[in-house]
Amino acid sequence: MKIVLDGLTKEFENKKKNSKVIAVNNVSIDIPSGTLVGLLGPSGCGKSTTLFMLSGLLAPTRGSIVFGDKDVTHLEPQKRGIGLVFQNYALYPHMTVLQNILFPLENIGMPKDERIERAHEVAKVVQIENLLDRKPSELSGGQQQRVAIARALAKAPDVLLLDEPLSNLDARLRLQTREEIKRIQRETQVTTVFVTHDQEEAMSICDVIVVMKLGVVQQVGVPQEIYDDPHNLFVAQFLGTPPINTFAGVIKKGGVYIGKEKIMDTKLPDQEIYVAIRPEGFIPAKDGVLTLNFDHLEVMGRERSILSTHESSLKPLIRSIVEEFEETGAKSYKFNLKPHKVFLFNKETEIRISDDKVYDAPVVMKGLEQVQLEEKKENAFQKAWNKCKGVFKKKEKAEEVKENSEESKEK
Repeated sequence: MKIVLDGLTKEFENKKKNSKVIAVNNVSIDIPSGTLVGLLGPSGCGKSTTLFMLSGLLAPTRGSIVFGDKDVTHLEPQKRGIGLVFQNYALYPHMTVLQNILFPLENIGMPKDERIERAHEVAKVVQIENLLDRKPSELSGGQQQRVAIARALAKAPDVLLLDEPLSNLDARLRLQTREEIKRIQRETQVTTVFVTHDQEEAMSICDVIVVMKLGVVQQVGVPQEIYDDPHNLFVAQFLGTPPINTFAGVIKKGGVYIGKEKIMDTKLPDQEIYVAIRPEGFIPAKDGVLTLNFDHLEVMGRERSILSTHESSLKPLIRSIVEEFEETGAKSYKFNLKPHKVFLFNKETEIRISDDKVYDAPVVMKGLEQVQLEEKKENAFQKAWNKCKGVFKKKEKAEEVKENSEESKEK
């Protein structure tokens, strides 16, 4: 199912300041059918708000949402053909795994035999067919995540929406589960929108990522292409682990300078710039173009990193990942730079500048009023869910009392 967002905007009233808060600002994206798309950005960038508008839980202020050839902008959530997985999974604690999966199928009136068959089918896809008789409290975080996905897939949705689905898992389980999500998506071929603030997560499993900041789309593309060709400084700094090294620099008389050292030639006009260099872009060399003050060497398994300082660096430490390095006790070392790992940005607009390409990245005003809706929305769902859990616990307790009473009578 292809998804088209056209000029999607969401504004909220800020009653305290008597003004409007722009949560999502004129987002236009085409999502091809059968792809896994990641909405990526820091907390408060509008990614979850966009997802909630896709699901129908929030109504847009302006713009449209089209699934296939059907405008669903004002359609109720249950009529959109979506499967939604929340950050906290929202499994019914008093039900077994099988009952959790069957629940949405019962609501749509699917015949009993058919829904049981469908539940077993999706359980097999997410590899939980041996857990169907257990309750959520008896499952690990990763298993609960699979149950939530199975329940969302049970209705054979046209679109699967995942809101930060891995944030509650530990590091090892996150790695395993994100691989499972990718496998499930490939197997089902359902168009999937995945919200995350973890760039490594997005780059590892998504076909396409949408990088957002303050409600504005910064760049859309294949993960590796965005990493290799960032359109503005925010994108360059947000993508990459370890993060990119950024320096204050200047272009003058056909040269790019960091401090007093000329690091490369350019045809660009004279201007103040930011120079961003990926950690893997440094090559130790006695006649190198850039001198860094040595701090210490860090060895982590196969990776060797030189930690250095420079007066023009925007951060206290510069990280250079190198294949070979001989520590001689010198206070400073010189480096040559890999040209394709060096990016230049206009200091005023922070948009990428290049000799052979013109970039049209959006300029995001730093004063744009923004609210961290993700946190508020999560709290709202959590509050509602806590109420639901209270009801379930009372029901469970009543069932236990009834069972104990029946057992006593039998005895």
